[in-house]
Amino acid sequence: MRASNHLIGLLNFLTFLLSAVILGGGIWLSSRANNTDCLKFLQWPLIVIGAAIMVVSLAGFAGACYRNTFLMWLYLFAMFFIIAALVGFIIFAYAVTDKGSGRPVMNKDYLEYYLRDYSGWLKDRVVDDDYWANIRSCLRDSKVCSRMGRSFNGVPESFEMFSMRKLSPIQSGCCKPPTDCGFVYVNETLWNIEGGTVGLGTDTDCPRWSNDQQQLCYQCDSCKAGVLDSLKKSWRKVSVINMVVLILLVIFYVIGCAAFRNNKRIDNDEPYGEARMTKAQPSRIQL
Repeated sequence: MRASNHLIGLLNFLTFLLSAVILGGGIWLSSRANNTDCLKFLQWPLIVIGAAIMVVSLAGFAGACYRNTFLMWLYLFAMFFIIAALVGFIIFAYAVTDKGSGRPVMNKDYLEYYLRDYSGWLKDRVVDDDYWANIRSCLRDSKVCSRMGRSFNGVPESFEMFSMRKLSPIQSGCCKPPTDCGFVYVNETLWNIEGGTVGLGTDTDCPRWSNDQQQLCYQCDSCKAGVLDSLKKSWRKVSVINMVVLILLVIFYVIGCAAFRNNKRIDNDEPYGEARMTKAQPSRIQL
């Protein structure tokens, strides 16, 4: 009995540590939402799941330490639904970030992003006017574009150097005009529109570009696509960690169920691992 309680206590302690990993992933997404991705509701399901696992594991740990069968039963019951919720979150995260990626550009190290390459629930959220107004304001406040500037020995980087930079999806989609517009480079966020081929281009984002540092390409479809791709990368990173945590949680849960059944078997004086005679006295062998 004592060994089983120690095992359940250890498993709950490990589960508590895993909940901290999930909670940390949610907090990381929250920091990304405030500073980079700017979509602020996606992290909350993960934070809630992590906090729930933390509370339930503490209840299971207390139940194991004090031999409280009700707390141990409550731990296993609640953990089943939490694991199911985590499975649902992982499936949802992969489903809504399934499509879309950046396209390579000739003689450039950065990628271009097109809204038509993305689809589904997450795209509908991002392109919604109310949501996008908040995202656009967040992007301006984060100063992600103003931090793009580079200089070497006091000289701003050239167009060739800029072309060799690996820009983030938001930097590529929101802070510069699409390459198809053919605008002439002045610096990272300032382009000569008159020297471009906007009249010949088919990209609807070309007339949306503005050299106003508060506007830039924040109204462009490429900016929305860049936000979607940034969200995709963030969610995929967290989902990989969550899948590892989920596998460990399932293993701990199965072991915990077996240990809990063992406790109940001992509490009920059921035989476990030892032979018991059915007669008080064995019959004598007749010769």
